Amino acid sequence: MDLAGKVAIVTGGAMGIGYAICEALAAQGASIVIADLKGGAAAADKLRAKGHKVAHVDADVSSEDDTQRMAIAALDAFGGIDVLVNNAAIYSSLSLKPFEQLTVADWRKMLDVNVIGQFLCCKAVLPTFKKQSSGRIISISSGVAFKGNPGMLHYVASKGAIVSMTRTLATELGEHGIQVNSVAPGFTLSDGVHNNPELASTVSGFSVRGRALKRDMLPADVVGAVTFFAGPHSAFITGQTLVVDGGAYYH
Repeated sequence: MDLAGKVAIVTGGAMGIGYAICEALAAQGASIVIADLKGGAAAADKLRAKGHKVAHVDADVSSEDDTQRMAIAALDAFGGIDVLVNNAAIYSSLSLKPFEQLTVADWRKMLDVNVIGQFLCCKAVLPTFKKQSSGRIISISSGVAFKGNPGMLHYVASKGAIVSMTRTLATELGEHGIQVNSVAPGFTLSDGVHNNPELASTVSGFSVRGRALKRDMLPADVVGAVTFFAGPHSAFITGQTLVVDGGAYYH
């Protein structure tokens, strides 16, 4: 129970990788705040049925008001914030297309959620983290940031931005005792991906062939890295991105 007494906010925590992260952090003793556009209440009920301490808040991470309300909800429910997992992102709804077919609207929507959303969530928890001179920010990037996968330029760029933000925030916030790290999963068969047959059929086989470990990646494969960065065994690690993809990219 390395996280006993800690409070963790997980954005996009109602399903897929986000829900798996909530389960893993709760199993380590953390109280969980699920922040998601929808499904948060049902996800929270599932975790409570297993005996975990959980709250939820309906939140759009691209809204500054919503992210501020998210932080307040965590403080109201559990009296503190110790861990922020920036997981919410646009991915599973993607349609693969050449970069010249992308529109400015496509770019703005992607950056609003995947990049500005993570910025706003970090900003929302910062006063609490500074006041207590501690805190863990764990942002979910992607292996595509290192491989440059085609057909999703705006998504790849957004995840590359997370790697750079992780480094800068770690440098800027280290004096306050705040650690900032990133986890970069490979292609993961999450709930959302299963609901997008084009994405699943196009990317899955290609991804497995490119891995040293020849199998599909599941949400449960991501959670070990996240719980490590959230817990006491990473107390002197910051500014790092850990690629978790079965050996498709050696970082």
